[in-house]
Amino acid sequence: MIELNTIQLLVILAPPLLLAITLHEVAHGWVALRCGDTTAQSQGRLSLNPLRHIDPIGTVLVPAVMAVIGGFIFGWAKPVPVSYNRLRQPKRDMALVALAGPASNLLMALGWALAAVIGHGLQTALPWLGQPLMAMGVAGVNVNAMLGVLNLVPIPPLDGSRVLAGMLPDRVGQTMAQIEPYGLIILVLLLSSGVLNLMPVVSSVSHLILSLFF
Repeated sequence: MIELNTIQLLVILAPPLLLAITLHEVAHGWVALRCGDTTAQSQGRLSLNPLRHIDPIGTVLVPAVMAVIGGFIFGWAKPVPVSYNRLRQPKRDMALVALAGPASNLLMALGWALAAVIGHGLQTALPWLGQPLMAMGVAGVNVNAMLGVLNLVPIPPLDGSRVLAGMLPDRVGQTMAQIEPYGLIILVLLLSSGVLNLMPVVSSVSHLILSLFF
C-alpha cells in the first residue's frame, strides 16, 4: 500500500466516509417508509445529497481529526427522523429501521472491496488510477466496518440499542430511552478510556471482507 500524507489521506477517506454516512441514514429512512412512516421522505431526507445529512462537527471535524491522529474513526450525521407511532408494527419496525443502517454499511464495505480489487488490477497498467482506487477501496472497507460495528453497540442512541429494544420486553426500551440523553457522553468515555475496544472486531470484519475478494 502506498504511503499517504495527511492531505492525501483525507482526500482518500472523504468519498467513502461521506457515502457511508449518507447511505446509512437513507437506509433508515427508506426502511421506515416501507414500514409506513413517511416522515423522512416528507423532510427530504431520502436524498443521496450528503449536504442533507452532514453534521459539521460529527461528519467532518471529528472524523478528520480521528483520521489524522489514527485509531478508531468516530463520527455521526444528522439522524433521519422516524415517527414511532406511524410505523405499522412500531416495536418490530423500529428494530428493522435501526438494523438497516449497519446493513447498508456491510453492503458498502463489499462494494468498496470490489473497488479495491479493480484498483489492484490497474496498478501496473494505470498506476495513477489503480493505486488511489485501491487505497480508497481499502479505506471504504475499513470506514464501513467501523461504522457498522460501532452502530451495533447497544448504547442509545446507536442502532444496536433500538434493535435490542425491539427484541426484548418493553421495560428495556423504556430504560434505554432514559439513558439516551447521556448515551453519546457514555460512548465517548468508554471509547477514549479503552474500556470499549472495538478495533479487534473492526479489524476482523475488514479482514474477512477483503479476504473474500483477494
